[in-house]
Amino acid sequence: MTHPATRAASPALTESDISAYRRDGCLIVENVFSESTIERLRQVVDDFVEKSRSVTENDAVFDLEPGHTPERPLLRRLKSPTLNHPLFEEIMRSDVLADMVEPLLGDGVRFQGDKLNMKTAIAGSPVEWHQDFAFYPHTTDDLLAVGIALDDSTLENGCLMAMCGSHLGPVLDHHQDGVFIGAISPSRESMDLGEAVPLEIRAGDVTIHHTKLLHGSAPNRSSVPRRLWLVQYAAVSAWPMMGVRDYDFFNWSLVRGEPATEYKVKDQTVRVPLPGDVYTGATIFELQTKARDTVYR
Repeated sequence: MTHPATRAASPALTESDISAYRRDGCLIVENVFSESTIERLRQVVDDFVEKSRSVTENDAVFDLEPGHTPERPLLRRLKSPTLNHPLFEEIMRSDVLADMVEPLLGDGVRFQGDKLNMKTAIAGSPVEWHQDFAFYPHTTDDLLAVGIALDDSTLENGCLMAMCGSHLGPVLDHHQDGVFIGAISPSRESMDLGEAVPLEIRAGDVTIHHTKLLHGSAPNRSSVPRRLWLVQYAAVSAWPMMGVRDYDFFNWSLVRGEPATEYKVKDQTVRVPLPGDVYTGATIFELQTKARDTVYR
């Protein structure tokens, strides 16, 4: 039996909020960011959109929607906003977020990556069903993502959809013909995605979802945008199983805690995202274009 996602009234999570997250794998937290903070973020995003007018193909910053032109700039994603503007880093490291996620991770806080999915009005691309852990397996599953809403996020403009409780099950196969494509096959897994729960939120609210939660989002068919900044965090004790390319950056990513030389290992089965293009800079949108068994395309 499905039920609406639990809504926490403030970033000061209660024991009941934490228990709901552990049960469902997701949580909505209301009234996290002020209108003025959200407006500052929107202005920075608008500046990036203006810069994208001179871009003709995907690069290290921009993932372009099909149909993007200088006259009508259309973005699917800003890649790694924290590494490209100080406001994003300031908020990523803020106490309001660290205080909220640390009880859920249980062991310090490490910034694990971020992206800002744009969902432009009418043109916003969908994201097929997937689990984040499939992209970056760690020695434990103490990872999560915080979705910060820059606009109201509704069913009409493609809000996150979640299969509550799916984080308690296995990580499903995100390969097709032996190649990682960043999406599950709903028919192969016999998934009844009609049980999914919408995570509808207002600008300034956030969603939190566990790294193993099965989720996706429909295209934006409305006349209003749905910009969602997704900030990923990991417990300090979780080690990336695909390795660390830059140890100095790995330690720079610490938000709470100290650099570690010992890491926890959970008894779990892990399928690595290889072969595939996930480590060449391809985004989920690019990877999922190869999927044949889809929900939203």
